[in-house]
Amino acid sequence: MKPLSKPELELVFQKVIKYIGSANMTKLLERQDGEYVFRFHRQKVYYMNSLVLKRAGCIAAKKLLSCGTCIGKFTHSNKFHLLVTALELLAPLARFKVAVKKRGEMNYLYGNHIVKAHLKRVPLDMTANAGVVVFSEQEVPLGFGVSAKSTNDCTGAQPEALVVYHQADVGEYLRDESELF
Repeated sequence: MKPLSKPELELVFQKVIKYIGSANMTKLLERQDGEYVFRFHRQKVYYMNSLVLKRAGCIAAKKLLSCGTCIGKFTHSNKFHLLVTALELLAPLARFKVAVKKRGEMNYLYGNHIVKAHLKRVPLDMTANAGVVVFSEQEVPLGFGVSAKSTNDCTGAQPEALVVYHQADVGEYLRDESELF
């Protein structure tokens, strides 16, 4: 596992900051339970405790499948793509949290966008094209996406208007199991 280069680290930080904000990024990096680092292995970026990294160092790189939490991968065009496995890091620190009604949960978990009729709760200061984390009514994180409209635009929108574009959801664990690991 190698450290990320400066351009790679900037791409990762830009994507993560879109969802959690720059203030929460420091909480992600400066944790009380130890030092956490980002590492690159087989086109994927992992977030892990430095002690775990030290222990994984004795395993040959060809035999190492995964170490820490996989937060995303670099595409062939050198763009960074967040994976659903990053949800556990994004959910507690998310800037914008959207709650979905019970009837809209399954629709979202099948990979569809969220429409206004399925919304239970929207943050007051949400802007268009902001990163949002999607929760159920019971505050269970379901996935994340990008807002299609600001909060003000949502209030006057039709019930079938798109509000959140789908990026990733926990249903991917079943649909795309072979690609995640």
